[in-house]
Formats: sequence, C-alpha cells, structure tokens
Amino acid sequence: MKNGMLIWNVVLSVVAGVLLFLQFGTKKKTGSPDRSTYGADSLTDKQFRIAYFEMDSVENNFNVVKDVKTEIAAKENEYTNNVNRLDDIYRKKYNDLNSKAEGMTDQEKMAAQNELLQLGESLKGQKQDLDQKIQDFIMRKNLDVKKKIEDYLKEYNKNKSYSYIISYEQGLFYFKDTAYNITADLIRGLNDYYKQVKK
Repeated sequence: MKNGMLIWNVVLSVVAGVLLFLQFGTKKKTGSPDRSTYGADSLTDKQFRIAYFEMDSVENNFNVVKDVKTEIAAKENEYTNNVNRLDDIYRKKYNDLNSKAEGMTDQEKMAAQNELLQLGESLKGQKQDLDQKIQDFIMRKNLDVKKKIEDYLKEYNKNKSYSYIISYEQGLFYFKDTAYNITADLIRGLNDYYKQVKK
C-alpha cells in the first residue's frame, strides 16, 4: 500500500513539476488566448497559488486509507494461505512419490517424475494467477483512494482558487510555506465525506 501511494506521489509530483515548468518557462503570447487550447480556469485573472498536503498524514488519518489497509492486509493473508496450501500440495506429492520410489520400476519412476513436473507447472501457474490478482486488487484499491482524494479536492478548490494542489513528499521539495498546507482541512473533509458515503 505504502509503495503504491509512494509511486503515485512521485508521478503526481513529476507531473506538477512539468506543469510548473510549462507555466513559468514558456514565453507569454500576445493577444487573447484561444479558448479551445486552454481550460476555463486558465482564462481567469486569478493569482497563481499552489497548496499542498502531507500524504503521510492523509495515509495515517483518512479513514478510507485505514479501511483499505485492512482490506489489503486481509487479502495478503488470504494470498499467503493460498500459496502455502499450494506448496503443501506439492510437498505432500513429492514426499509420497519419494517414499514409494524404492519399489518402483524405472518406467514408474519416470512417470512419477513427469507427474511431479506437471503438478509443479500447474501450481506455478496458479501462483502466478494469485500474484496477478493480489497486485490488481492493491492497484485498484490505491486508485480508488487516489480518486476519492482527487474528487474531494475538486470540490474543496471550488472556492479556494488554487492553481495546483500537490502532495508533499519528502526529498522531492526542498522548501514549503506552511501557510499553504491544507492537510488538516483535507483530512477533516475526506473523513466527513467518507462518513456520509458509508451511511
């Protein structure tokens, strides 16, 4: 969960950096901007402002994240149990065939080895399927949390007029003005929204 959120934070930070570069790095064009090129937000004469929130605080205090972590932990536990079950099936078959090996003919030993090899391949395929399912589940849950945050921030920003709202990730930014820290507002609003949705 933490790795998934970290990856999304890095991607979002890079995108925000590119957008900032494009915003400040391009020459101003004379004349009025073409409405088909820019969104309605770009055409207003508002002040350029950026707000940020502490993603680790959101992860620790947003009830949806807590619920998702619980769901992911349960799914990972189920995954581990299923993988252990598959390993047990293989181990039992191996031990069973190994205990009978002394009384087997060469042809029976070859058949037993082939049977064990096929079982191993089948179990390997099942493990890969389980791996894919758990990764998909985690990714879906992380995207769901990200979407909830994005949706809330769209509503939140309707009367705040921020040009960008980014998540602060240590090591990516070297200075932050705490006057633009909206973490407490975000957590409070997200949890209130989540309570309503949960009912």
